[in-house]
Amino acid sequence: MTSFRPAAFGPRLLATTALIGAFALVHAAHAQTTNAPPPAPTVRTDVPADRPWMDTSLSAEARADLILKEMTLAEKLQLTFGYFSTDAKWSITPIKNYVFPKEGLPYSAGFVPGIERLGIPNQWETDAGVGVATQTVPEAARTADLPRGRTALPSGINTAATWNPEVAEAGGAMIGNEAFLSGFNVQLAGGMNLMREPRNGRNFEYGGEDPLLAGIITGHEIKGIQSNHVISTLKHYALNDQETNRNQMDHQIEDKAARESDLLGFQIAYETGNPGSVMCSYNRVNGHYACENDWLLNQVLKTDWGFKGYVMSDWGATHSTTQAANAGLDQQSGWAFDRSPYFHGALREAVNNGYVSQERANDMAKRILWAMFEVGLFDTPVKGDQATTIDFEKNGKISQTDSEEGMVLLKNTPGLLPLSKTAKSILIVGAHADVGVLSGGGSSQVYPLGGSPVADEYGKGFPGPKTWYPSSPMKGIQARTTATVTYLDGKDVKAAAAAAKKADVVVVFGEQWTGEGFDAPDLNLPNNQDALISAVAKANKKTVVVLETGGPVVMPWLSKVGAVIEAWYPGSNGGEAIARVLTGEVNPSGHLPATFPASLDQLPRPVLEGDPKLDSDSHPMSNYNIEGAAVGYKWFDKKGYKPLFPFGHGLSYTTFALSDLTATAEGKGVKASFSVKNTGGVAGKEVAQIYVSGTGWEAPKRLGAFQKVEVAPGESQSVSVTVDPRLLATYDSASKTWNIAAGDYKVMLATSADDIVQTVTVHLDAQTLDVRGK
Repeated sequence: MTSFRPAAFGPRLLATTALIGAFALVHAAHAQTTNAPPPAPTVRTDVPADRPWMDTSLSAEARADLILKEMTLAEKLQLTFGYFSTDAKWSITPIKNYVFPKEGLPYSAGFVPGIERLGIPNQWETDAGVGVATQTVPEAARTADLPRGRTALPSGINTAATWNPEVAEAGGAMIGNEAFLSGFNVQLAGGMNLMREPRNGRNFEYGGEDPLLAGIITGHEIKGIQSNHVISTLKHYALNDQETNRNQMDHQIEDKAARESDLLGFQIAYETGNPGSVMCSYNRVNGHYACENDWLLNQVLKTDWGFKGYVMSDWGATHSTTQAANAGLDQQSGWAFDRSPYFHGALREAVNNGYVSQERANDMAKRILWAMFEVGLFDTPVKGDQATTIDFEKNGKISQTDSEEGMVLLKNTPGLLPLSKTAKSILIVGAHADVGVLSGGGSSQVYPLGGSPVADEYGKGFPGPKTWYPSSPMKGIQARTTATVTYLDGKDVKAAAAAAKKADVVVVFGEQWTGEGFDAPDLNLPNNQDALISAVAKANKKTVVVLETGGPVVMPWLSKVGAVIEAWYPGSNGGEAIARVLTGEVNPSGHLPATFPASLDQLPRPVLEGDPKLDSDSHPMSNYNIEGAAVGYKWFDKKGYKPLFPFGHGLSYTTFALSDLTATAEGKGVKASFSVKNTGGVAGKEVAQIYVSGTGWEAPKRLGAFQKVEVAPGESQSVSVTVDPRLLATYDSASKTWNIAAGDYKVMLATSADDIVQTVTVHLDAQTLDVRGK
């Protein structure tokens, strides 16, 4: 979803760009009682005769059919139109002084009214994928509970860097529980757009560059959210891979290339998580807006994949009535973000006049009802705001585990990390590491309990305020060492370098704030931080760099520093997580879910396509056929480029030996088995990666499977994984089949895309699979 902001409306909708108010710095204390999971639905033995759809022994589809028979056309179409649930005291065209619906939850993403006479619940919608977000609250409207202070997971790219589906699902369950206890039954989460563009301002919300990894991690987050009877929305469908001109950009891509890359990622996430909803994106694809794109919605999603849920629009992404409805859009979201209430009176008129059929109107309503029954909105209804029952301490630990498992040790000079217990003085520099950790900006912003410890440094409205979580890395380090720990903000480079000379160890925190609505201008750390790191490292070779970034960055100082940790945006307990990893209390086990380029020249588009100055009625074009399905590491393999750090890379405080690889054809795919041994002195977790290589592919190899393995020192563990047959095949658009060619295939055991440990060959017979890979 898109928060209410100038970037979302553009000149056609927004009459003023005034900031509504800054974030409230003080929250009331929240009770920390036990998280009570939503009660499991009870099988009804007393189903009312006039409401047979309340029989929980029936399938969601049967229940939707029963209730649909009792609904009028007006009631069916009422479910297809949603409102922005924030009281907007500013001028909007075409509706001025828009006031959110009375039953909506204040300063939240959206509200769709139910049908009281039939017991159809309201839909209360909240952002987003790292937790329960709050829209910008004007100063006059702030209360002890607004903005809502909630637990924030680390950024989505951090969760992908865990390579651990169990961690992803636990995090999803935690934020889904907080959503339920906050009165929401729809969460606008599971973002998984592939990282075609490392400068994309929303990369931090997503799952990296590989369709298998991103799809599995996102799908498990969705499973976790929906385990709390909260509908999760897979987004932003599809090819919404940059923020520049996102409302107008037309991404051109062939069907085959899309099916083998971005769409495969969405397909895997859908199969894994079974989301109740899919959110279509702002951009155009092959000439048509995503939310009125028959190919994306009707052909691929609903027909080919068999999706039974509903397609909701992103906030401001609906552009028509009959075209959108007939092309597969089921629900217009967040009125008044669009130019017109397309799915309100206009949709009823279109159905009455036959431009949209009665069958299609029934289908739209049924899909929404199916999701509500399937996820449990009827049987386990939300009970309003129960935030006082949220166990924030427990949930903070879940977030912390995610952060610790996703933190990536990129470089380590022997003996530097973990921090030596003999160090007498540690200097910490930069990024407000004395008080907190950074979060990404935009509609996904989860506000911290107690407020941000740092005043908003952005000061321009959305996607701000630039927010930190009050979890101090410095305090965490102080609690775990006897050294004298001091802090400098790093604004005076000479002073920082002089102090570095006197310290035993220096830890420099580098930050890159990214957010919805804009892309990074390049991949350098902003505000002279590269020069700061270089100066400090020149003064002290024992310099550790901790990066809090939304995605890949370049590192012109890399050869000068002793160690580098990528901490992403580490969430509510991020300072503790960083301290535990730096001091060795936790052995880092994250691996990169995206390639870190050495320079912009290595990208398919060294110059970002589009122009931020274009008006909202422009039609800029983007050519994704340049790389096609060769996204990320596949592009680097194809071109022979050496990245700064490869996809899958991640070091540890111990060492591992991967060996004994075997591979055999099994079923329609390949089964690979191997051994992981911890050859070092401390327990740790290794991410073993299986890559596969065939002929006629978009690139030399693909990630085929992976497994995160925890091993004690000196011990070994045997592992078996299965390669999805679609990752051995090429897609044929004419027949809508996946085809595995007869021949020999390489199966490679690796610790990263650039570190192949062992290779074996397996022979496969020719096979033809259907569009779902079966």
